Amino acid sequence: MTTSAADKKYLRALGHQLKPVVTVAGNGLTENVITEVDRALSDHELIKIKLAVGDREAKKTVITDLCAQTKSQLIQSIGHMILLFRKADKPNPKLSNLLRK
Repeated sequence: MTTSAADKKYLRALGHQLKPVVTVAGNGLTENVITEVDRALSDHELIKIKLAVGDREAKKTVITDLCAQTKSQLIQSIGHMILLFRKADKPNPKLSNLLRK
């Protein structure tokens, strides 16, 4: 996983221009949402997710559970948007947000 501040800064810069791939709404973390986030992380490595789950505590819980279940790392959380990162074993150069830039 990425731990250095320089790596996170680089990933935040890449994530700035991304559009949200998944929206987590009132139903919270369903099996379909987790499956879709997992697939998106496998394809793109760096994804933006929109959260519409309620108050701050609910949002923190969703972020923690999502990161744990998808084995990803939270890079940034601003408002209702979060940026998640998980390094792929064999990244696809056509889909990876890290290799296309």
